[in-house]
Amino acid sequence: MMFPARMKTGRILIVDDNQVNRKLLTQNLQQQGHTIDIAEDGERAIQKLHESSFDLVLLDLEMPKKDGFQTLIEMKGDPALRHIPVIMITAVDELESTVRCIEMGAEDYLPKPFNAVLLRARINASLEKKYLRDQEQKYLKGLEREFEIAREIQRGFLPSELPQVDGWEIRAYFKAAREVAGDFYDAFLLPDGDVGLVIADVCDKGVGAALFMTLFRSLVRAASTMNDSAISESSVLNPTHARLSHAISFTNDYIAETHGDTGMFATMFFGILNPRTGALTFINAGHEPPLIVNDAEIKASLKKTGPAVGAMSGCNFRIEETQLEPGDLFFAFTDGVTDSENVNGEFFERTRLVNLLKSHPSNVTDLLNKIESGLRQHMGEKDQFDDITLLAAKRLLPE
Repeated sequence: MMFPARMKTGRILIVDDNQVNRKLLTQNLQQQGHTIDIAEDGERAIQKLHESSFDLVLLDLEMPKKDGFQTLIEMKGDPALRHIPVIMITAVDELESTVRCIEMGAEDYLPKPFNAVLLRARINASLEKKYLRDQEQKYLKGLEREFEIAREIQRGFLPSELPQVDGWEIRAYFKAAREVAGDFYDAFLLPDGDVGLVIADVCDKGVGAALFMTLFRSLVRAASTMNDSAISESSVLNPTHARLSHAISFTNDYIAETHGDTGMFATMFFGILNPRTGALTFINAGHEPPLIVNDAEIKASLKKTGPAVGAMSGCNFRIEETQLEPGDLFFAFTDGVTDSENVNGEFFERTRLVNLLKSHPSNVTDLLNKIESGLRQHMGEKDQFDDITLLAAKRLLPE
């Protein structure tokens, strides 16, 4: 046997300058279990709406001082009131005005003279929608809090401070497109005094990418900071090459073999910088080529030396070397920079980035600020689509 759904009850504000209408509606709605308040015009209605909480407003069109149109416009323009559903009270000959009100955001309309069955049905429907919206907002607020926690946890996986190395300036910039990100960067001291420089972009976006971001970052750092003997015992490579190869290969095979069914991978650049000599030994695993810049000139582009990390186990990652002379700037970035789009669908592109780098200030912090400002100006009102990450290391000129 089927039973009718229990009707939602709520607190309803009746806004009508006609005392007879107010009385009829009040009696009818109170019999249905609703709590009723009244306002004789739009001005008083707005006051009451700010003073108390209501689930629904019955709003007459024709009223002195502030009519139904003006009241509805004010409600829908106020963030504190726009969520409250409104049913317009209209005469039979006010169909055009009724349509206009619906277009302005009114939930429904109620023609005069009032029909008890129609009144009950439309109020029940509006309150049901309000209840569902309230539940949705409650869920979204809970979800927002969970994302807040996730964002704080993820922030803890990014370095709280970058290494301070004599003769070098190392800086980074990071801005997530969503609550959590798939990009990450890292810069850390290794046991032999060298500096690890990592920038990566995990495929996909959102929570899944963020979870794998923490895994990739943890694996690379843990595998690369082992002491020299633990790495070199099983390798014929020189210590720096062995460390680099071990970190990338270990991370790649672990992700591919343990989480291969997820299809997750990351483009990654991992370089080991010898701050004493300026030598930079690196693997570029499918990442945007970092640049070496000096005197308004792009000296080198550190091209890819292997596939993305985690795509397939047993991959070969070639190791290459470059040299940073005094005044040289190492600059790495994720594709969220070049793929930044404006409202006209135009990308920021590599050309704009290179022009900024060629005219870069001597101070690395100022350079990153300049790039961030250029990106913001380019995007304008367009929402950021992808994470944006920058990592830079400059070898300072001797004093």
